[in-house]
Amino acid sequence: MSPSDLGQLIKPFIFLDQLDVDMKFAPRFSWHPHSGIATLTLLFEGGFNYEDSTGATGTMTQGAVEWMQAGGGVWHTGSGTGQRIRGYQLWVALPPELEAASALSRYLDQGSFPKIGPARLILGELGQARSPINSPSPMNYLDVCLRAGDTWRYDPPPGHEVAWVAVHEGNALTPGSIPAGELAIFDESQAPITFRAEVDTGFVLGSAVKHPHGLVMGYYSVHTSETALAQGEMNIRRIEDELRRKRKI
Repeated sequence: MSPSDLGQLIKPFIFLDQLDVDMKFAPRFSWHPHSGIATLTLLFEGGFNYEDSTGATGTMTQGAVEWMQAGGGVWHTGSGTGQRIRGYQLWVALPPELEAASALSRYLDQGSFPKIGPARLILGELGQARSPINSPSPMNYLDVCLRAGDTWRYDPPPGHEVAWVAVHEGNALTPGSIPAGELAIFDESQAPITFRAEVDTGFVLGSAVKHPHGLVMGYYSVHTSETALAQGEMNIRRIEDELRRKRKI
């Protein structure tokens, strides 16, 4: 999913990449920039050494999450550890009041996130549970694991008319079949969504209040206006100059 296709239908969720990398053949993820968005990387398997231009550095392990709120501009890099990396990278469009803000990053381990039945709450609020990450706008993002034959119902919070699911293992019935490797978008509604697992099944689920702004795209950036994009790209060049002076890139 990218901002130029399905991201238009389910914004603020504008990009999703399913990661499945054999580290024997994987290059290092070189330094690259973002602005105007937040990126969220969720690991199911493997690990990842990271560094970013806010000064953060360390290692993510299985089940961990990287939250990178790029705002007005950030650069980051990393390299995988272990034999295989599996997970997702998600991009979220930021509202105008945050798209030019200072970048911030958080790296959280598997146990940092509350569980609601079979779901880990990665972003947002559900019932009394709240993610440790402050969402930039009203949205939920959940990591769900169902055993074969299990049924689970998701009740979107008020105002969440956008909803989608991406299956990485097994087969989710809603009631139609969504097999591993597929993403499905639900009709805009606030109705509950029921899932049944035909076999052991894992998926991520997103719901949100729809992002009311257009998507103005650069190469690694997405903003709400041409002016904001130009400012973000100028900040990216400035940070690049700083990294080169420090001989990081």
